[in-house]
Amino acid sequence: MDHRELLREAWQRREGPVVFTTVSKEGVANSVYILSVTLDSYANFIIADNYFYKTRQNIEETAQGLLLFITDEGKSFQVKGDLSVHTSGPYYDEMKRVTPTKFPGHKAVVLHIKELYSGSTQYEL
Repeated sequence: MDHRELLREAWQRREGPVVFTTVSKEGVANSVYILSVTLDSYANFIIADNYFYKTRQNIEETAQGLLLFITDEGKSFQVKGDLSVHTSGPYYDEMKRVTPTKFPGHKAVVLHIKELYSGSTQYEL
């Protein structure tokens, strides 16, 4: 099974909150719970910037992020990669589709996967 299929299957079985972490240029981490997030067909995560402040600053400074979630079997998955920001286009449209209307959905932040871990296992990409 390739990493995208493994990730898709795990994502379908996720439970509880999803944690999104960014880091400043000084190396200070900032983590937030996110509710509006989806996985696209290329195994990129599309995250809604509803109320980001420090997270937005970190994205502008380093464009690096990490997403962490747990499956219904208690298996953790950690995805690391580069971030891009979109205010229009397909990523933005998909973010708006999955974001409840009560949230503003200012921008779509896309986590482009470079590293995938489950527990201590690193999967080759």
